Amino acid sequence: MAPSTLRRRLTVALTACALGAGLLNGSTAWASDDVLTPETEFLTNPQSSTKEAARGLRGQAKRDALLLSKLPSATWFTDGTPAGVEQDVRKLVRRAGDKVPVLAAYNIPFRDCALYSAGGALGVEEYKAWIDGFAAGIGNHEAVVVLEPDGLGVIPWYTTLEGQLERCRPPEYDPETTGRDAAAERFEMLNYAVDRLAQQPNAVVYLDGTNPAWLAVGEIADRLVKAGVERADGFFLNASNYLLTENNVSYGTWISQCITYGTQVVPGDFLNCGNQHWNGGPANDWNGVALTHQGVWSPDATDPTLNTAGIESRFDAILGDTEPTTHFVVDTSRNGQGPWAPPADVYPDAETWCNPPDRGLGLRPTADTGEELVDAFLWIKIPGESDGECFRGLGGPEDPERGRINPAAGQWFPEQARELIALADPVLERHGKRCPKPRH
Repeated sequence: MAPSTLRRRLTVALTACALGAGLLNGSTAWASDDVLTPETEFLTNPQSSTKEAARGLRGQAKRDALLLSKLPSATWFTDGTPAGVEQDVRKLVRRAGDKVPVLAAYNIPFRDCALYSAGGALGVEEYKAWIDGFAAGIGNHEAVVVLEPDGLGVIPWYTTLEGQLERCRPPEYDPETTGRDAAAERFEMLNYAVDRLAQQPNAVVYLDGTNPAWLAVGEIADRLVKAGVERADGFFLNASNYLLTENNVSYGTWISQCITYGTQVVPGDFLNCGNQHWNGGPANDWNGVALTHQGVWSPDATDPTLNTAGIESRFDAILGDTEPTTHFVVDTSRNGQGPWAPPADVYPDAETWCNPPDRGLGLRPTADTGEELVDAFLWIKIPGESDGECFRGLGGPEDPERGRINPAAGQWFPEQARELIALADPVLERHGKRCPKPRH
């Protein structure tokens, strides 16, 4: 199916969006071990951080948090001892019954590289022990594991395929000696986690595939292969971000194609994959431009910055009859309005991913996606929880776009929760009435 038709079809299918309503289409895309099927129902954690936040709120803010607590978001595990995380995971999966919980494992060393969500285990062996506990807690229960958001997008002391040293350079490593080992340790830990979690017979595991506004297709495909994606169930996209579902489906499809090309057709040649940063290819006589994120990508788009025909024809040429097989999931928790377009020439770094204004909830979690390679649309990020303080390159402490100091990453943000509910697409309804718009 062309991505340009996805939003129209799914929006129609999802207009019945009262709490608990499921998707209405009849697709057949699911993970190979049948943990995810079109009939899968995801767990709404009765002891979620959203419900906990509601206890300390009043009025509209409390009603918003309680409403969001009735929708299935991921449960994040971010610290603790191996025994502690094992106990916490076990409690959750036992509580799930016939529902499937989504678990985000977020504890890798140098997590978020000292940015808003900094933290993580203190070293390789500590992380492996923590993963052992996490996996043991799952046991034989069904679970979807989102393994280390940002884990492949932000790697300490990493050099890209094009030879550029990335900005994550923690001083704990000596760049001339141990810095060379930092990236290798990241891949060692992720491979260990993939293999350890694979021992749980009813767990499916997805690695970080970043998002369409981040790494080029070939770059992230190479990192995914190095991290063990061929032994995982696939990768996840758009975690904690706002990019359009249709564009994530295109991007994920290209990543899957690139993994196939770089492992089966011409091993290691990931740089020859088409990508979103330059859309040239046979279909447009190799006249490429960068794709914009302010609109739906399509091979039929008349706007060259939205047209994907060149990229798709490029993959057709290099793949021939070889079909991609790597599946993925997409975070749709906050992308109902798509990405924020910041005002031009105002912010040195607009941080479009950080608490942007006037965003809305996206497609409700489902494993009935209508897309061959897409196992599920999930709410990985917990709607209503802040992305961080968001200085937008101006030094803070206030977020200049909102005129206030935002809550720290992971803390409840009542104003944003209100926006997400009121601007949800599909519309979120409560007792048959549309939720009121936010006041500005």
